[in-house]
Amino acid sequence: MSIDTLDRDDTRTLTATPQDIRHALLVGSEIAIIDVREEHEFAQGHPLFAAQIPLRRIDEEARWRIPRLDTAIIVYDNGEGLARKAAVRFEALGYGNVRELEGGLSGWAAAGYELFEDVNSYSKAFGELVEHRRHTPSLAAEEVQALIREKADIKILDARRYDEYHTMSIPTGTSVPGAELALRARTIAPDPDTTIIVNCAGRTRSIIGAQSLVNAGVPNRVFALRNGTIGWTLAGQDLETGQTRIAPEVDDVAAEEARAHARDVAYRAGVKRIGWAELEAFRADTARTLYLYDVRQPRDFESGHLPGFRNAQGGQLVQETDHNAPVRGARIVVTDTVGPRADMTASWLAQLGWDVSILDVDWSAVTLEKGADGAPSPRGPEGRYKRPYEGTDNKAAAMQAYLDWEYGLVAQLERDGTHGFFVI
Repeated sequence: MSIDTLDRDDTRTLTATPQDIRHALLVGSEIAIIDVREEHEFAQGHPLFAAQIPLRRIDEEARWRIPRLDTAIIVYDNGEGLARKAAVRFEALGYGNVRELEGGLSGWAAAGYELFEDVNSYSKAFGELVEHRRHTPSLAAEEVQALIREKADIKILDARRYDEYHTMSIPTGTSVPGAELALRARTIAPDPDTTIIVNCAGRTRSIIGAQSLVNAGVPNRVFALRNGTIGWTLAGQDLETGQTRIAPEVDDVAAEEARAHARDVAYRAGVKRIGWAELEAFRADTARTLYLYDVRQPRDFESGHLPGFRNAQGGQLVQETDHNAPVRGARIVVTDTVGPRADMTASWLAQLGWDVSILDVDWSAVTLEKGADGAPSPRGPEGRYKRPYEGTDNKAAAMQAYLDWEYGLVAQLERDGTHGFFVI
């Protein structure tokens, strides 16, 4: 029986084998592989494209994260007895194609398939693949500290969310969340002799951010801060806290230059550009899941956005794709008032194997909506996995173990063989 359809009159099976799931991933069928344990347990090991919705949150999150009711949903646990309860909850919400993973997580491992640790694992693995393929230039923490001490001509751009930057940051760094980099870098560092250093907490957003600027043709020398704030801390160097430096606004000339370069990157990644008619056709296609994302900062989104679009900062959409788009094989449409943020975000999503388009329209002709997008409330601390790269009280051993795990992801991707990623 195909994983795409479940005959509700056929009671012989309510399970899917690991081989069924692997086949669906390889042929590009829509599938949502949902780990219904708490996030901490999920982070100990899961299939590459699994997303996590704890049993207690299914009623609150399911319809938001899996909008099409006949999506093929596979639920699993690791023997805790949660999967069957989760299947019942999904079915009570109207989902008609729900199965349990045969044998649960141990069945997946017994079939010889890879288990990935941590959260947002496939985006992080992709970041490692980008560095491996493109040899993204980087500097060690000690080298950057020396440049700061020498008052060298450098600009340090922090690619994380602003709240992460505000908690702790590299000295002299400026908050420029991921998708803003290609738009604002030329304004922040107008002299091409200025060296740009991009950092995050660990590795992924440093790599993707630095490579974004390289891809977008920024004339400056660009480096990732190797291992981010983790590497900085492990080197025994002090971080700043409570900083509020943000990137300046860009003028029309700088925005147009950034737009031209970012559009070229999206073109090279094979991203489609659509208008209103194509968007309506996508919306009318009930056989495909459709995610619509405005990739600007929350304050910009809340001041006015296109109807039906949700908000996910572009860098975070690439970093947390499993959370924002848990249905692998779905369509994603991104948009942005200026252009470069959507172009760069879409270029990375395409390389991550997504069917992604940019809505390229005149915003001035639309009645914009204001306010937040209505996303489910934050989960809170219960069952949460404590990231080794957040906050300021992490143990050195945990931080080093996290870096060692990231370094091994390229080899794990190769063993898994289902990712479909490419690097331009």
